[in-house]
Amino acid sequence: MFEFEVKAENNLARAGIFHTPHGDLNTPVFAPVGTQATVKGVTPAQLKEIGATLLLSNTYHLYLRPGDKLISNMGGLHSFMQWPNPILTDSGGYQVFSLSKTRKIDDEGVTFKSHIDGSTHRFNPEISIQIQENLGADIIMAFDECADPNNIEYIQTAMQRTHAWAERSLKAHSRTDQALFGIIQGGVDLKLRVESTRFIASMPFSGIAIGGLSVGETKQEMYNVLETINSHLPVNKPRYLMGVGTPEDLINGIANGIDIFDCVLPTRLARHHSAFSRGGRINMMNAGFATDQNPLDTECDCYTCRTFTRAYLRHLIVAKELLAGTLLSIHNLFALTKLVKEIRKMIIAGNFDENIPNLLDIWGHNARRLNS
Repeated sequence: MFEFEVKAENNLARAGIFHTPHGDLNTPVFAPVGTQATVKGVTPAQLKEIGATLLLSNTYHLYLRPGDKLISNMGGLHSFMQWPNPILTDSGGYQVFSLSKTRKIDDEGVTFKSHIDGSTHRFNPEISIQIQENLGADIIMAFDECADPNNIEYIQTAMQRTHAWAERSLKAHSRTDQALFGIIQGGVDLKLRVESTRFIASMPFSGIAIGGLSVGETKQEMYNVLETINSHLPVNKPRYLMGVGTPEDLINGIANGIDIFDCVLPTRLARHHSAFSRGGRINMMNAGFATDQNPLDTECDCYTCRTFTRAYLRHLIVAKELLAGTLLSIHNLFALTKLVKEIRKMIIAGNFDENIPNLLDIWGHNARRLNS
């Protein structure tokens, strides 16, 4: 049911197909983030038009509100949010561990207080898996501990705990219609990352997720981790880089064998009046756009760029109209979705590797190749 097939390779980059109960995923693939069972400001119909095929929802937030049991009674996430294609849920670990002032960690699990009402809750591998099984996503994550990459002394403890929780997550997993991914930790310590990769890769997970990156380390540190662990990853399982989603990170990630990405950045930038473009990000509050009759990006054929001028978009922003965030989100999500689809075609054609410098130059924003 969850077979992963590599259809083409170009150096380390892969073009594959991941079969799921709600459809095949052509990889590499970028997943828009629907934290609360919705991608902020964008409807499922708009997501389909954008070309999205995979969405991510958040275990921690949906457990607290409206509740995983309610969603289960409503037929699961696919029915609840009216998304017929594959869905991925995280384990809730990152959100729990970000509550540094209100949570307590032990080897059995984590006790934390809700950010909504201050009530006390408990997560452990068994509870996380049960919640995700209730939510009913196609791809679910083992419970893990994401440690501060700068806390070198604690990273090894968090990694070892992640490994123990991975074993418990596997034992707790009972639904055969959900693919369970194990998560690699180890901060930016390359020896620990190799150790964690070997451990997680030795276990019968359906895929491998790389966690604990894009959480404060430098770009080069992240790229070094990806390069180092590549040769230790199984070739017959999809590889998911969690929470990463700038154009240059997608390009460099795919160049190093990553298959799945997700990130809140496209919609977050949109809500802050910023857009991706070929040449770098655009701040739509720039006064020069007030009379600009050009589309947001002359090279883009998304609904926003086909239909509206920069002057109109800036007007919406200045007038504080909600449509501004929606139109910019459509563009930003389309830009990343189209980018990975174009890269997939290049991998199949065998010319992605030679096009990497050009792609990084096009997308700008201080983009650079791995170890450049």
